[in-house]
Amino acid sequence: MSEVKKLGYFVNGKSEQSKTEKYYDISDPNTGEIFAKAPCCTKAEVNQAVESARKAFPGWSSIPIMKRVQIFYKFKRILEEHLNELTMLVCKENGKVWQEAKGDVLKAIEVVELACGAPTLMMGESLMDTSVQYDTVMYREPLGVFVGLVPWNFPAMIPFGWMVPLCIATGNTMVLKASSTTPMTALAIVELLHEAGLPKGVVNVVTCSRNEAELFLSHPDVKGITFVGSMSVGKHIYSTAAAHGKRVQALCEAKNHCLVLEDAPIKRTAAGIVNATYGCAGERCMALPVVVVQESIADELVAAIKKLAEQRVIGPSYDQKSELGPVVTETHKKFVLDWIEKGIEEGATLVLDGRNATVEGYENGYWLGPTIFDHVTPEMSVGNEEIFGPVTCIKRVKDFEEGIQVMNANQFANGSAIYTQNGYYSREFTRRTDAGMVGINVGIPVPVGIFPFSGHKNSFFGDLHVMGKDGIRFYTETKCVTTHWFDEEEMLQIKVDTWDGTIGKI
Repeated sequence: MSEVKKLGYFVNGKSEQSKTEKYYDISDPNTGEIFAKAPCCTKAEVNQAVESARKAFPGWSSIPIMKRVQIFYKFKRILEEHLNELTMLVCKENGKVWQEAKGDVLKAIEVVELACGAPTLMMGESLMDTSVQYDTVMYREPLGVFVGLVPWNFPAMIPFGWMVPLCIATGNTMVLKASSTTPMTALAIVELLHEAGLPKGVVNVVTCSRNEAELFLSHPDVKGITFVGSMSVGKHIYSTAAAHGKRVQALCEAKNHCLVLEDAPIKRTAAGIVNATYGCAGERCMALPVVVVQESIADELVAAIKKLAEQRVIGPSYDQKSELGPVVTETHKKFVLDWIEKGIEEGATLVLDGRNATVEGYENGYWLGPTIFDHVTPEMSVGNEEIFGPVTCIKRVKDFEEGIQVMNANQFANGSAIYTQNGYYSREFTRRTDAGMVGINVGIPVPVGIFPFSGHKNSFFGDLHVMGKDGIRFYTETKCVTTHWFDEEEMLQIKVDTWDGTIGKI
């Protein structure tokens, strides 16, 4: 067994060793081997990170934005130079197979590219003569310190795609609470960000328990919280932080459905479903765990999905031939296994059982094979709650109308998709689905970074989403300046109108 490394936390531009006595094990999901430990930072260390960000804000926000974004140009180049190294790190601590892990890093780079356009995105609005000889200009300004609360499933994309780039490009500073399960990617990337020239204190990274993280929700120096995780925690963060006057965006759970109509091409549709369901071992909020299919083609589609799922190559993350890697931890594997047992108890038909998956030479890894339940009915929790693993649920319906009703009955509304060649039903689906991200023959309708990641219902709490123009608005507040210059005659006036020219005149 290799040496177990004790990780530090990153504050004020450098790595520090925590004074905590509590550490979290970080294991390689492929082997089960513990290879590092993350600190449960103390309350004092969490406060230190916020203080570092607070002190850095005045200097960072006063740097002209054209100069700030030069750091992002350099950062993008550095990330690309370290792409394979970061990909391997994601494979090792998270378990994504190579192409998935590479995509995790590339999606972070995508938003770094968006941040390079911050000068345009930050531009305000203006109007001359809002009233006679009165002009108004609207500016966007940063607020201060933001906190990012990060899950374990995308160690690169979420902290350094969804959170950091737009936060700091707009002039704010940030404290990231990285996942204690997968913190190494974030700690590596923050070092690269400073290599690109970021001033110390602008981005700080800690790992800690929920107890210490609770400090962020009421901390007087924290202006906003961005969170990705479970619904129960998201609701708590939203209500608590908002009650303390903070901005909040809380991205939560999902149970994405797709609707397959009888005119859909079976083979291509099955391929899209298998990719969307089992990619990243199902450990993503935009996975496709539920297939709602017209009864007339259900048998044929289920057979096609099963055939492709059985062909999925299960193997170690580092092997580029692998198509399905391990789940992240032994605890999470048990969580998914319990859900499979629950589905059996509820009476769903187990078409494909992935519980006994193994990989030669990696017998201690956290393996789960593709699992398929058919004849899942509305009252079965296995088809309604988030499992976050490689499990597919088939719900059969008679037609489009029943299908859209079944889908919209779910409490979550992150993404939804329809497979059909019918333009009318595609348009109706787009208009009537509750989901905020919609795919027409696209199983994972995640938009590129110039658009917002816009979940609805219990999948999101807040007003402004991550990425796109929403992201810029979340991290800024508007300031309107109205200006009037006196002419010689007006300088002699001794009486001013009640509204002082701020009511527009024809």
